[in-house]
Amino acid sequence: MRHSCPVEQREWDRLKEHAVDVMGGAYAPYSHYPVGAAALTDDGRTVVGCNVENAAYGVVLCAECGVVSQLHATGGGRLTHFVCVNGDGDVIMPCGRCRQLLFEHGGRDLELWTVSGIKTMAEVLPDAFGPDDLALVATEQNGTR
Repeated sequence: MRHSCPVEQREWDRLKEHAVDVMGGAYAPYSHYPVGAAALTDDGRTVVGCNVENAAYGVVLCAECGVVSQLHATGGGRLTHFVCVNGDGDVIMPCGRCRQLLFEHGGRDLELWTVSGIKTMAEVLPDAFGPDDLALVATEQNGTR
């Protein structure tokens, strides 16, 4: 499935099944809130991740971190379609930090299955800060703007 091709509901359902499957491996002994996530890449791979908690709460890894890690561990590229689920298999929204992470690795056109339907990252994280913003600052500092 390439990003340029529309994804039909049955393909979204299959992606959600991957998220539910990987959610079973979540390590959530503190919150008891397992999360699974799955995404399609621009070359057709499916990458997945689950949350991994820690007694030091600030060290918790959200499921989206696992998705991005697997993206790069298996060849890189861009995320094109994404979904995450809770322990009941219900679609949930990525937290703010994870929205930023997804933006970095999927861009404004990344499509997400959200609690209110399919949306682009531009809709979920409007006016996002990203690599282009850093490049602009570097250009301004070098006086080449």
